[in-house]
Amino acid sequence: MKLLSVLALLALSTAQAIIAMPATAQSVAAEQTVTFTVDNMTCALCPVTVKRAMEGVAGVRAVEIDFDARTATVIFDTASTNAEAIATASANAGYPARVPG
Repeated sequence: MKLLSVLALLALSTAQAIIAMPATAQSVAAEQTVTFTVDNMTCALCPVTVKRAMEGVAGVRAVEIDFDARTATVIFDTASTNAEAIATASANAGYPARVPG
């Protein structure tokens, strides 16, 4: 009987702890992927510079450069940054970037 009471109390306290947990869905940021057209990439070192400039923006998670297509595909956290900030970072490095459209 005593064991049953202890188990009931344990189940009740566990249920209360679960109910009191904050909603984690609200704290999960959205991720977005944007492909930019990048101007002025003329040599093999240009993609390295563009990639470093874009990766330097807080919230950027990944940058993939396609030198032949003159594009940069960027995955970023929308709670931390946006496409305009990433394009500005690239432009400040000498490589204007824009979302085709």
